[in-house]
Amino acid sequence: MMNRVLVTGVAGFIGFHLSKRMLAAGIEVVGVDNMNDYYDPSLKRLRIRELQKSSIKNPQNFKFVEMNLADRAGMEALFAAQSFDVVLHMAAQAGVRHSIDNPHVYSEANLVGFLNVLEGCRQNAPKHFICASSSSVYGMHTNIPFQTDQRTDFPVSLYAATKKSNEVMAHAYAHLYDLPTTCLRFFTVYGPFGRPDMAYFKFTKAILSGQSIDVYNNGEVKRDFTFIDDVVEGVMRLLEKPPARVRSDLSHAQAPYRIYNVGNNDPIPLSRFIAAIETATGVEAIKNFMPMQPGDVPVTFANVDDLVEDIDFSPDTSIEEGIAKFVGWYRQVYPSG
Repeated sequence: MMNRVLVTGVAGFIGFHLSKRMLAAGIEVVGVDNMNDYYDPSLKRLRIRELQKSSIKNPQNFKFVEMNLADRAGMEALFAAQSFDVVLHMAAQAGVRHSIDNPHVYSEANLVGFLNVLEGCRQNAPKHFICASSSSVYGMHTNIPFQTDQRTDFPVSLYAATKKSNEVMAHAYAHLYDLPTTCLRFFTVYGPFGRPDMAYFKFTKAILSGQSIDVYNNGEVKRDFTFIDDVVEGVMRLLEKPPARVRSDLSHAQAPYRIYNVGNNDPIPLSRFIAAIETATGVEAIKNFMPMQPGDVPVTFANVDDLVEDIDFSPDTSIEEGIAKFVGWYRQVYPSG
């Protein structure tokens, strides 16, 4: 039975939604976030206010700590002060393209910060450590759908390289310290309260404002879009299912360690994705076709058979349904477009 969960990146998109769901279930959440300005911090503050509203009947169930995960002393103090049944590590410096121009930010957040969380888990010994990875670790793989037993040794962006590093660092700690660990390779998560740097958010804003949208690789890309509610449902089912210590086919070591793809198992052409936004907004997009950007990949496609087998769940929200929900939220929060 879970009583207290640590959520890093609590003001972020996925961390916020997971925290809201857990608070609704009566689980105590301690959330950490550095509230950086990679995108508009006002959206992060809005998410924190929503979490505070969610716990208004039981305010002791939500505690927010503003802190940089790279603050080693601060993280040590946090883990020393209280114990956690589960640690949900959703914090990271995101963005494939941003990592090309700002590499040191990724080193601090995704490597140093990740190590501090692992060290906290080593001292705290939670029942389950769950961390966010990314479909970007598959790089330019052409064998689709992507399966978790495929090699992921050739990332095409620094962001992807840090996520691959997280997976192998987590495996080392799982093996050495018997830390039950689950890594989740998320595939293009979208939905209400989403990240403004993501294409669906930028496209919706531009379309409603009558501005053109940049369509990269001349629209010849496919993405396995995953609606946030599906992600939350999958993670909630995994919370109390820590992996057992078993032999890993990849590492030939025994560790309580598991990797899952979290995707819709249905890659969507960019044309259909844009059409869904046009339908939801009632406005036709002005398209500016562009070449592929450095670090991007032409297709992502998740095999989720392991997820189905282990927790009897497969994300299935259609892009049309999910985008309609996002656009409805967007119009409420940004009524001027």
